[in-house]
Amino acid sequence: QVQLVESGGGLVQAGGSLRLSCAASGNISSIDAMGWYRQTPGKLREFLAAITSGGRKNYEDSVKGRFTISRDNAKNTVYLQMNSLKPEDTAVYYCNAPNLYIERDYWGQGTQVTVSS
Repeated sequence: QVQLVESGGGLVQAGGSLRLSCAASGNISSIDAMGWYRQTPGKLREFLAAITSGGRKNYEDSVKGRFTISRDNAKNTVYLQMNSLKPEDTAVYYCNAPNLYIERDYWGQGTQVTVSS
């Protein structure tokens, strides 16, 4: 079992920045890639970015150039730096980590990001 705990959400004005953090604990050896998703009411959870333990990154097109994912393997923590935020970025942001050996994803509890216009 892996536990993911997000932090760093909040209220920010359009054009501002936030940095989200997600700390993993538990059976860390069962995961490698960690990533971020977001969800707004009535919509499916949307992939944003992911990073492997080796540092390989993948981004959804709409956030390329504005969001940056990084990780500190020593702390088992992944970050999402979000710049030039827009009101449409308002959502609950979730940390994700797929299990390497079974078809199971671990999810954090979510952190609210609200961007005011």
